[in-house]
Amino acid sequence: MTALSQARPVVQTEGRQSNLPVKGATTIYQGGLVVMDAGLAVPGRTAVDLIAAGVAQHTVANTGADGAKKVLVERGTFKFANHGADAVTAADIQKDCYIVDDQTVAKTSGSNTRSIAGKVIEVEADGVFVRVGY
Repeated sequence: MTALSQARPVVQTEGRQSNLPVKGATTIYQGGLVVMDAGLAVPGRTAVDLIAAGVAQHTVANTGADGAKKVLVERGTFKFANHGADAVTAADIQKDCYIVDDQTVAKTSGSNTRSIAGKVIEVEADGVFVRVGY
């Protein structure tokens, strides 16, 4: 590609939301943590090499093939349940926390069995605010 020699239209996206292709035979629930696994959106779960994408803005049941449906996902800071056996604490603010499932995060990688959910922003008695999708 060569450098511009004239003006061109500016094309941009706001960047907080994206429509992601959903893995076949998968249901993603509104409010759940969505991760990318081999280029397809799935609910958050304990596994390595997943990429936290954000939180589902609606429920999607993809009963078809991979990518037959899409889910609207938003990046941002969201509250998740704190894993009691491996709890995130105030000492973990601005550190990574890890995915347990589509609504729960933990302090550690569980001996390298969990993927990063995002950065801990705040810890409350009933959950953890995590910056997801950045």
